[in-house]
Parts: sequence; structure tokens; C-alpha cells
Amino acid sequence: MAMAIAQQHRESSSSGSINKHLDSGKYVRYTAEQVEALERVYLECPKPSSLRRQQLIRECPILSNIEPKQIKVWFQNRRCREKQRKEASRLQTVNRKLTAMNKLLMEENDRLQKQVSQLVCENGYMRQQLQTASAATTDASCESVVTTPQHSLRDANNPAGLLSIAEETLAEFLSKATGTAVDWVQMPGMKPGPDSVGIFAISHSCSGVAARACGLVSLEPSKIAEILKDRPSWFRDCRSLEVFTMFPAGNGGTVELLYTQIYAPTTLAPARDFWTLRYTTSLDNGSLVVCERSLSGSGAGPNTAAAAQFVRAEMLPSGYLIRPCEGGGSIIHIVDHLNLEAWSVPEVLRPLYESSRVVAQKMTIAALRYIRQIAQETSGEVVYGLGRQPAVLRTFSQRLSRGFNDAINGFNDDGWSLMNCDGAEDVIIAVNSTKNLNTTSNPANSLSLPGGVLCAKASMLLQNVPPAVLVRFLREHRSEWADFSVDAYSAASLKASPYSYPGMRPTRFTGSQIIMPLGHTIEHEELLEVIRLEGHSLAHEDAFMSRDIHLLQICSGVDENAVGACSELVFAPIDEMFPDDAPLLPSGFRIIPLDSKSGDTQETLTTHRTLDLTSSLEVGPATNQAAGDSSSCYNTRSVLTIAFQFPFESNLQDNVATMARQYVRSVISSVQRVAMAISPSGLGPAVGPKLSAGSPEALTLAHWICQSYSYHVGAELLRSDSVGGDSVLKNLWHHQDAILCCSLKSLPVLIFANQAGLDMLETTLVALQDISLDKIFDESGRKGLCADFAKIMQQGFAYLPAGICMSTMGRHVSYEQAIAWKVLAAEENTVHCLAFSFINWSFV
Repeated sequence: MAMAIAQQHRESSSSGSINKHLDSGKYVRYTAEQVEALERVYLECPKPSSLRRQQLIRECPILSNIEPKQIKVWFQNRRCREKQRKEASRLQTVNRKLTAMNKLLMEENDRLQKQVSQLVCENGYMRQQLQTASAATTDASCESVVTTPQHSLRDANNPAGLLSIAEETLAEFLSKATGTAVDWVQMPGMKPGPDSVGIFAISHSCSGVAARACGLVSLEPSKIAEILKDRPSWFRDCRSLEVFTMFPAGNGGTVELLYTQIYAPTTLAPARDFWTLRYTTSLDNGSLVVCERSLSGSGAGPNTAAAAQFVRAEMLPSGYLIRPCEGGGSIIHIVDHLNLEAWSVPEVLRPLYESSRVVAQKMTIAALRYIRQIAQETSGEVVYGLGRQPAVLRTFSQRLSRGFNDAINGFNDDGWSLMNCDGAEDVIIAVNSTKNLNTTSNPANSLSLPGGVLCAKASMLLQNVPPAVLVRFLREHRSEWADFSVDAYSAASLKASPYSYPGMRPTRFTGSQIIMPLGHTIEHEELLEVIRLEGHSLAHEDAFMSRDIHLLQICSGVDENAVGACSELVFAPIDEMFPDDAPLLPSGFRIIPLDSKSGDTQETLTTHRTLDLTSSLEVGPATNQAAGDSSSCYNTRSVLTIAFQFPFESNLQDNVATMARQYVRSVISSVQRVAMAISPSGLGPAVGPKLSAGSPEALTLAHWICQSYSYHVGAELLRSDSVGGDSVLKNLWHHQDAILCCSLKSLPVLIFANQAGLDMLETTLVALQDISLDKIFDESGRKGLCADFAKIMQQGFAYLPAGICMSTMGRHVSYEQAIAWKVLAAEENTVHCLAFSFINWSFV
């Protein structure tokens, strides 16, 4: 019987196929023509319930003698085989990746064992020296410090001398990438794991600053080398890279002489440049190596006037080791080792130029993330919004970043010059009359600037301000620092005829902004989005015309746990049609931490501080004590750089300069106020220690509000079991009604709101002090309040009828009833403020 079935299978393999009927258990044999017809039907209509499939089966005469149930079984088996093939292919891919990662981890373990052995050797030697009376205190032979060879002893002007330098660079680079030439320690906050991009380390006690990364990338070695050698495409701080000389070397390799310019991250220090040799070659094991180091001497570069804006930095042996994996993909080792000449910058900025963590975030990790991003885009794993290709959106991000860096640095060879700068101004004004934004391929999108571009920029020091928290606030609450009319002016300048642009006409900004995401990097460390600012015309004849403004924006560094990373918010007005080649004039903020974090538990509590009272209301006494000591556990500084660009016409240059200076000063003032509020070390007096989390002032105010309500209204605001100790503040904060307090001034402003009040107004405690009482009521509400104000002051409270109020985002809020009462201080004869309770409120 078994031989008969085997013979049947062999016959079917040449003339058709055999399917086992699921119900009867019998084998059904199909001819090759029938199988081919069924395969055509399946490929055209893979869905089992498709009417088209039934029609195709009826139209195929060769399938007419097969029972429909048998055809259904064939399709089921076909679908199962396809799923099995896909799953098998996926498992093979996963297995290859795991095998490659296991190999990488084993090699990393071997390197660490060698490093431990070397440290044990050094430790034993030092013990022996200490026990000897004439022992030297140090031994140069056991140091793990990498020094720069003196290339001046060799002739770097002929190929033989350069090839000798290249071979030495290769050996030193490999000793750093896979050996123990540098004492590597794991980078804090970058623990390896299944979801990690790679393994990251920074140097410990070596000359200069160095960082190392290794990881698995699903691209071929040659493709990875091509991407990484194009440094301006992935390194945002790289202004230019120029190859001056190239000649072939052994093993099909090349030797190149490069001149590279690097942007300065702030306005407080000059930019850097490098004169380097780059060596590309293949090793005997099939690995591809791209290594690079600085050459002695001034080297080539721009003209003398342009070179004066740069400080020559040194690149110690660095590069990329790329090894192919079985079945596809590559294992890559990246080493960046630099000497950024920290002596040439102000002392307050030196931590930025002496930090290996900063180099790791800006160069090493950025390189690995970029090629991982390209790999995912190539495989089709990344899907972006608005139907844009990944390369187009990536180009937008690069253009925004590059334009912002150009504005901050203001290089002479780009046409920038300072305007009336005597060194005493807090805001620097630079003018570029030759700024050319006509770089688009579509003439219809070209930008004509009859005057030029003016840039107002400044840098300032922030104390104890988490950069990620500050950037998130600037992104989510644009109305707290931005001026809609300035945005409208910048957007109007991007039109062919500014005077015809509706934004130049009288417009009221509603305060509403809509964030439309376009894409993000693989770890969400950078977001690309379009911001729509809603505006309404004040002219009756234009009431139905859109006054919305669109901004293209990138936001990065919003992760508070990323060590050494800077936080940025860069934006530029863009046409609502969002063309791929739209001209961009970026402005924005950059916040760079200067001091390293301690990483202890106390700091973890501090960095997660929010802009409201909830951080203290949800914790016990021990955590409150930790929050109270936050000034000692989060003692860090950061530098904030602001740059705003404005187009202008020649006859309006002075007017635009005055406006730009005043506007940037206003933005700085707003940022300082926000920074004071979110600083864990304490709040400024204007923003309100009375509103700080867990402070005695907040608890006292809560008691006053409840006691005054009971005194005037004759009822309890809170339940009787929640009026003791700190529970008053907690229960008031979580009360279901929106409770607001306003000052008693000629223009009353809000000074307190509970969580429901903040939700109703769509704002935060930080922004509360900018909201006047009249802004939250509509016209009838304001009239009713004015009519009842005398009653409130005379009898201490008043019931307000149902009405409509307005949130800060311009949304209407209805409430069934409101109660207003005087809040008395402890003496009960001093009115501290007015309180309002909005009952059963909801958005209309």
C-alpha cells in the first residue's frame, strides 16, 4: 500500500499534484494544466470570498470536472503553504540576525576579557612599584592612552609617505575598534538589549574625547561605507567635506586627503575644521575598513579670510570596520576619537568640548542610527505620512538643520556680516544681502528676496533646567512665546507678492495649533511634523478666507534619559501645498547640556518633574522630601541658543532689525520665565512659589479656599473626611469642578487652577499667569460678572447662571452654574483673591 502511494506521488510530480481531501481523507490528483489554472486564479484573487474568483473558476473549462469542495480545499492548502514559506523565511532571517548578534557579543566579551587582563597586569605592576622604595609613580608602558604620532618625521607630500601613515592609521584604528588601545566603558543610559540599536561605549582617561559603537545592520558593507563616507548626509554638524587628493592603494583601496568643516553649536565659540587622511581598504577576512586621522600642518582649506572663522581640530585614528554576515547584512564597528581644542572656547563651554558623551550622541550613535534608518527604509519597514518618500522627508530634516546651523554660525563666505555690533548687545544681528534661496528645481517655487535675510540670534546660560522638558513645552505651547503676526510676516515673505498674502491683513490668532506628524527616526529621537496655526480675519469681507499658517518643524532631544544629547526645535514657514522643493528659512532653539548627569535615583525623580501639581500630589512623604532637595541632586547647566531669520526689503532693513531684536528679546524673556518654572531648584517669584508642588504656600492657599467657601456659602467644598493635613490640597486638585483663582488687580489674572480648571482652559500652571479673567468669559459672561461683582464683594459670594466660557485654544466651554466667592487670608479680614467654581462643564 505504501509503495502504491509513493508511486502515485511520483506520477503526480510529473503530471500534476495530489491534495488530500479534508473530509473524506482521500487523495485527489490534479493534472498539470489544472494546477496551472488554479494557480492563476489564486494569484489573481487570493481572497477566498471573492466573487471574481468564482467567476474565473466558472470561465475555466478545465476546472469544470472538479467539485467545488475540492477546489476550496486546494485553495486552503495553497494558502497554508504560502504562510509556511513566509514564516520559514522570517525565521531564517531572525536566526541569521541572532547568530550575527551572538558573534558580535562574543567578540565584545573577548575584548572585555583582554581589557580585564590588561588592567590586572597594570594593577599588579603598580602594587610592585609601590612596594619598592625607588619605585616610579607611573609607568608609561602600561598606559592605555593613545597618543598622536608625529607625522612631521615622514614626508606627507608623496604617496609613499601617505601610504605609510595610512597603514599606521589602520593598525591604530583596529586596536581601538576591537582591541584594548582605549579603555572603553559602557555609555550611561545606553544599556544593550533586544530593542537596542547597538552597543555603545565612551573613553575613560584617554587623550581627547572618544566614543565607540557596534551593531548589526541589514545592508551590504559597500553600501554602508558609501553612506558613512558621505559625512554631510548624516552628520548634521558637518558643513562641508572636500576631497583634495585621491590615489589608489593596495587591495583595491584608496587614500584620500580631506578638508572638513564642522559647525559651531552656539554663537559663543568658533567652528572647527579638520585636515585629514582617509584610508579605505579590505582586510584578508573580507572586512571593509574606512579609517581616518589628522595630518600635521595647516593643510588645504578656504581662503585666509574664511579660515579665520575656524579653529583647526585634531582627529585621532578613527573610522569604521564593516564585516559581512552570512546570509546578508553586516556587523559594523564605529570609533570617533577627537581633540576639539577646548582651550579656544570660553571656560563655561569647555565641558561641551571635553565630553565623550557629546561626541557619542552627535557622531557615533548618529551614524549607526542613520544607517539603520536607511536599512529599514530600503526594506519598506518605514511608512511616512502624506504619501511622501522617506528620502524626501529626510532631505527636509537635513535642510532645516543646515539652514539653522548656517544662521547660528553666519560664515563670511556665505555672505553674512554683523550689523552695528559693538560687543555689548545681548542679541546679535547679522545680515545677508546675498542669501540665495532660489535653489529649487521648480521656478514657480523660487524665492525672490529683493533685500536679503536678517538673523537675530543669542545664546544664554540656563541653570538646572532639563533641556528635554523645556523643548517639549516650547513645542506644545507655541502661543506662550511666539507672536502670530511675526509668523504671518515670515510666511508672507515666501509668497511671490507679499502684499497679496492674506496673512499681511489684520488677523487674530486663535491660539490653536494642530501638529500633523510626517515621520520620525527609528527610536523617535527626532520628529518631523507640519504645524498649522489657526487664524481668523478681522476684516468682515475676508471672514470666510483661511488665515492659517503652516510651519515645517523638526523636534529632537525630547527624551530626558538620553545622556549628552542636545534638544532642538527648528521650524520654517512653508506653503500649504507643501512642495518637495519648497524654499526654507529656518529659525528655532537649541539647548545643549554642559554638565554630565549623576544618574542617581534623586535625579531620576527630578527629571520627571512636570509643570503641574500632580508630581507632589501622588507621592508620599519620602518622595516629597526628595523633591524638596532637588536643587542639590540636579545641579546642571545648559546653553540655550536662539536664532530667528527674517526676510526684508532693502528700504526696510533698519525697521526689520529693530523688530527682530525686540522679538528675540521677548522670546528670551518668555523662555526664561518658563525655565524658572520647570527648574527643579525652585521657581521665580513671579511664576509662583505659591503654586510650586508640595510647598507650604500651595497648602495654605488650599485651606483658605475651602475655609472661605464654607464661611460664605455655608456648605463644604470638600468632603468632611478630607479636610485634614495635606489631603486638602490633594482633594482640591482632583475636585471634579473646575476651580480657578484670580488676583484682585485692575486687570485680574489667574493665579491658581486645579486639574479640572487646567483641563477646561487647556493650559498649564506655567501659562496660567498670562491669562486674564476677562479672556475666559464671552460677552454675556463678562456683563454678568460685572453686574454681580458688587454683590460678591458685599456678601462674599454669588451664584452665576449657566453660560459659555473660552479655553486658551479658542474652544467654547459650557457650564451649568458657577459660584464666585472671596478667598480670605488667615485673619479673615483681608481678601487674598477671588475663587470660581464651574459646575458640570464640558466642551461645546
